Amino acid sequence: METDKALLLLASVLSQERFSGAANAFTSELAALMRVDEVAVGFDDNGGATVAAISRRADFKGESELVQALSAAMDEALIQRNTVTFPPADGSAQITLAHAELVRSQGVSAFTVPMANEGRIFGAVTLLRIGSDALTDEEIALCENVVCLAGPILELKRNAEKPWHQRMGQSLTKCIKTLFGPGQWRVKGLTALSAVVLASLTLVPVGYHVTSPARLEGAVQASLVAPVDGFLRHANVRPGDRVTANQVLAELSQEDLLLERRKWESAHAQHENAAPAALARADRGQYIIDQAKADEARAEMDLIDAMLVRSRIVAPFEGVLIEGDLTQSLGAPVRRGDVLMVIAPAGEFRLIAEVDERDIAALGAGQLGELTLGALTDRTFDFVVERVTPVAEARDGRNYFEVVALLDSDQPSLQPGLRGIARINAGERTLAWIWTHGAIDWLSVKLWSWGF
Repeated sequence: METDKALLLLASVLSQERFSGAANAFTSELAALMRVDEVAVGFDDNGGATVAAISRRADFKGESELVQALSAAMDEALIQRNTVTFPPADGSAQITLAHAELVRSQGVSAFTVPMANEGRIFGAVTLLRIGSDALTDEEIALCENVVCLAGPILELKRNAEKPWHQRMGQSLTKCIKTLFGPGQWRVKGLTALSAVVLASLTLVPVGYHVTSPARLEGAVQASLVAPVDGFLRHANVRPGDRVTANQVLAELSQEDLLLERRKWESAHAQHENAAPAALARADRGQYIIDQAKADEARAEMDLIDAMLVRSRIVAPFEGVLIEGDLTQSLGAPVRRGDVLMVIAPAGEFRLIAEVDERDIAALGAGQLGELTLGALTDRTFDFVVERVTPVAEARDGRNYFEVVALLDSDQPSLQPGLRGIARINAGERTLAWIWTHGAIDWLSVKLWSWGF
């Protein structure tokens, strides 16, 4: 029966949303359960116990004498960290001066039970009974059990209504006591380990590398263009083929040029034959005209001969064809100036790293780096940054700068056009900075754009 009443008391406390309602419900229900005249609950505020609620008294602030007596009795129990009764039990060695004063002023018997949670005393409950009948041992045991269950609930509701800075201070104080108090070696060990890790992240510098997509290009690239308008006749190589100097790579159709040359050959022969006839007639003016036209025809033939030579596309140096697969375009028309092929020297490369604009400030000429290619993942290649282009380019939704670098040595296995990842050594930074600077920079820009 008493257990059912105790459960109803806890349910009444839990049903209250605010601390004041829960404290009043607790004191009233406990007074009815224990059949006492007054029940007061108070909490330790470091400067002494503060009475929070008294049963059947919604406003007790005007009764300063009673409140002070109750607070002193609660302090007495809090200091001794034990239940205090007055009149004391036979053979008890407790200090009961405050309880004796409370009984003298109120004409009651008093009983105070400390409220505790995980070994920490945070408040007390004082019960007053008019007359000389003291609480029995069974009543004391029941009261202690009820207070043991309801006390943490009241503390939780009370703390929930405190200002945030007070809750933070309490949490900090609790952590400090845990760290510097006795026991809790596991917590202390984990805290020390965390402190060491945090110090390492924020104080110990490590190598900082800027990574970016990269591609290989020839150190020099020669573009072979169509010398005249015409049609593609032959293509002798494909991209990736190695070529030698003066090797014929492709040919344009020569029929139109040959017809044009025959026309000018005929004109040249005509004027060459007409000039002596005019001289024989003593027609000096006609002689000069025929000579000039013969010279014109000869110049046109020389020009056509040069164009016939240039219609054969030859390699200007030994290298590798990196662009221009003309084997699929035979017979197609080309216009003068169209790029037909691109050649790069074999074994001479430059590296182009596409560095994001957020990281470009950390890079400069002379920095070292490593390259890993998608086609050669088992190897890395060292390089040195030669220069940083001052103009950004936009591609795939991001802005980047091209960083030009030179490989330390020739690598026969490399080919122009290979792509991979470049990692450039940009000095030393702490791990905390490396992991957070991107988010911090982004947030700084956002806050500035919002006017902060």
